[in-house]
Amino acid sequence: MPSADDLAPQPLERATALPARFYVDPGMVAIDRHVVFDRGWQLVAHVWQLQSPGDHVVADLAGLPVVAVRGARGDDGPGPIRVFHNVCRHRAGPIASCDGLAAKSLRCRYHGWTYGLDGVLKSAPEMGSAPDFNVGDVQLPQLAVRIWQGLVFAAVDAAHAPDFDAFLAGIDARIGAGRGLERYGHHHRVGYNVACNWKVYVDNYLEGYHVPHIHPGLNAVLDYRSYVTETAQWYSYQFSPLESRDGLYGDGDALYYWLWPNTMLNILPGRLQTNRVVPIGIDRCRVEFDFYYTPDESEDAAARRLADLDFSDEVQLEDLTICQDVQRGLASGSYVPGRLNPLRENAVHHFHELLRGAYRSALVDR
Repeated sequence: MPSADDLAPQPLERATALPARFYVDPGMVAIDRHVVFDRGWQLVAHVWQLQSPGDHVVADLAGLPVVAVRGARGDDGPGPIRVFHNVCRHRAGPIASCDGLAAKSLRCRYHGWTYGLDGVLKSAPEMGSAPDFNVGDVQLPQLAVRIWQGLVFAAVDAAHAPDFDAFLAGIDARIGAGRGLERYGHHHRVGYNVACNWKVYVDNYLEGYHVPHIHPGLNAVLDYRSYVTETAQWYSYQFSPLESRDGLYGDGDALYYWLWPNTMLNILPGRLQTNRVVPIGIDRCRVEFDFYYTPDESEDAAARRLADLDFSDEVQLEDLTICQDVQRGLASGSYVPGRLNPLRENAVHHFHELLRGAYRSALVDR
């Protein structure tokens, strides 16, 4: 458990980075799960992936398998989107092993226990003779769900999660009505397994300070001199005008939002990319990228999408390499927290202050 001295608030002008043990101590995995992820709003899916009854998307919320499901259509319109624990109440098998469309029910592949789209058990093979067993009494645990701009968020412990309106306050106005994210369609998913703690990846995302040194291609597209980073209560925002090469994105600007604790929204002309950073150990995480585009079936649009995927992969491989190098440095025993750059690393400081606050709550809970 971090010490009280490590968790004292730090003013930006004099702030240092977090101590290495926040990134390398195996005990941090359970702490992060309890006071960071379970108490936060985590991105699960986009409504485009859940259009019809039975459409479902599986996700990992920091170790909790979940499945988002579109329910049966009602008299007043489309069925609700629910997010359930993807863990059978019999003997913990998976209810859904992958994303799917138009399922009539959700069937555990271990022993065939079958649940309705409302999460209530419908059948359990050969359980008819079991005394005091009623399928209607068995139900999958359900998470709190909120939908914003077409994005589906869920919270494990909604009572301790941020107020959802406060969580996103001000983003709608900044994005603008002409760039509504709900109208984008899902195109492609790419996942990367990264040999670093999830916080290393988030730290790296939250500053453009490294762009001129790590990303030559991206640095040619962004205007680093005009790069701006701002923070709000539960998110931070990075902005840069685009100087897009070869018409990759065209004229416009790049908006990069990080939402506490592990969601990124990368918004460029005609494209939305969401990133989810999922911890899978103290020195491992998986970063899942979903690419969404505005409707356009032209050959030019298809070429731009392919170029976007290639360019994104180039940038991510550069990020992954440096994040893994940083993790090795943190684990070396050599590192003493260095000063943060107040101009370029204010969002890193903001993230660290939110972490310190969450960890202070863990001390209170003990």
